[in-house]
Amino acid sequence: AVMWGWLPALLWVVLGSILVGAVHDFGALVVSMRNHGQTVGDIAGRVIAPRVRILFLIILFLALTIVLAIFGLVIAAVFKMYPAAIFPCLVQIPIAVLIGLYLHRRGVNLLLPSLLALGLMYLTVAYGNVGLLGALNESLASWSILTWVIVLLAYSYVASVLPVWTLLQPRDFINSLQLISALALIVIGLVVAGLIGGAPTAGGERQALEIVAPAFRLAPQDAPFLFPFLFVTIACGAISGFHCLVSSGTSSKQIRCETDAQFVGYGSMLTEGFLAVLVILACVAGLGLGVAGTDGSTVFGQAAYEARYATWGGANSLGAKVGAFVEGSANFLKALGLNPGFAVALM
Repeated sequence: AVMWGWLPALLWVVLGSILVGAVHDFGALVVSMRNHGQTVGDIAGRVIAPRVRILFLIILFLALTIVLAIFGLVIAAVFKMYPAAIFPCLVQIPIAVLIGLYLHRRGVNLLLPSLLALGLMYLTVAYGNVGLLGALNESLASWSILTWVIVLLAYSYVASVLPVWTLLQPRDFINSLQLISALALIVIGLVVAGLIGGAPTAGGERQALEIVAPAFRLAPQDAPFLFPFLFVTIACGAISGFHCLVSSGTSSKQIRCETDAQFVGYGSMLTEGFLAVLVILACVAGLGLGVAGTDGSTVFGQAAYEARYATWGGANSLGAKVGAFVEGSANFLKALGLNPGFAVALM
C-alpha cells in the first residue's frame, strides 16, 4: 500500500482501526457473549431467518477458504525465503502443548510458565539455525510451496479439532508474548535509529533514519488507481471481517466477563493498528537504513525504497512485499546492536 505514498496508508490505518475495525471486533465479541457464545452465523440465522444462517455460512466458508489459502501461502513463502524461521516456529508446538497440559492440570500462576516459554522461544530464534538445526531448516526449506501449504493446512485442522486448552489457547498465548516483546524491540530500535542512526556500515558510519518514501504517489508505474486498492491491500490493519469469526468463534468462549470485552475486543484491534503503523514505518523508513539492491549490493535512502517499490510489477511478488517488512523492521533491531541473522529470523 505504500506504493501510493506513506500518508494515505497511515491515514487509513489510524482512522480505520479506531473508527471501523475496533468497533467491528468489539461489537462482534459483545453480541456473541450476549448470545451464549454463538458465532455470528448462528446469531444471524436466529435473529433474521434460518435461510440467512445458510447464506452466512456459505460466505464464511468462502472467506475462510481465501484466508487459509493466503495465510498458508504467505507462511510457506516465508519459510522458503528465511529458513532460519522454520525451527523456531515448529518447536513452539511442543512448548505450547506442555504449557497447556501443565496449566490445565496444575492450575498454577501464569507468570513463570510465560517467562519460561518466552525465554525458550528467543533461544530457539538465536540458536535454531546452528549446526544440525541449520541443516534441518535448509532441508525443510527445499520443500515446494504446495507441500508446505498442505502441511500447514493439516496442522491447522489438527489444532482446530483438539480441545482448545491443549494447543490453540496456549500457542496463541505464547505467540502474543512473542508479538508484544517483538513490538517493544521494534519501538526501542526505532527510537535508537532515530537518535543515532542505523547499524554501523562497513565504513563505521550510521545511516540517518528518515522517511524515504513520498507522502503521495498517486500514479505509480503500472499500478491501479488508489481507490479501492489501498483499502484492499491494507485489510487486517484497519478492518477485517475475519476478526468477527475470532471474536465470536473463540474469544467469546474464553473471556472472563463482559467488562473485559472492551479491552480484549477494542484494545486488540488498536494493537493491530499500532502494529500496522510499525509495518508502514519499516517499509518507508526502515528500508532506508540499508537493503540489498537489484545488483546485490547494499543501497540506502530513497534508492532502498525504489529497490522494492519502483514499479507495481517489481513490488507485486509475495517475496518482495514480505521482504520489505522483514528487512525494514530488522534494520531497527540491528540499530540496537543485535545480530543481523537473529534480527531477520525474529521478524
